[in-house]
Amino acid sequence: MKRTIYIIAFTFLGILLQFLVHMLAELWYVALLTGDFARYGLGLSWDTWFLVHHIATAVLFAGGVLGGYFSGRYWWRIIYIEKKYEKCRDTHQ
Repeated sequence: MKRTIYIIAFTFLGILLQFLVHMLAELWYVALLTGDFARYGLGLSWDTWFLVHHIATAVLFAGGVLGGYFSGRYWWRIIYIEKKYEKCRDTHQ
């Protein structure tokens, strides 16, 4: 049960981090688009940019979920199975 909660928490962290990445990317690129659409629009219409936004949202969300899940599994193994954290902690006391 503890392992499941740990991995779910890491998955949630991955989702939160992807929201942050998504927000920063959108703030940056939408500012460019609204400042000079002819230059930064890459020849795409606003409707196409909305489609790009929806696709990027899905890709980032999936990446956040998968990244969080696999990070949770990795760190569970490092901390609770291999107990590498305890070895490091013991040397610093």
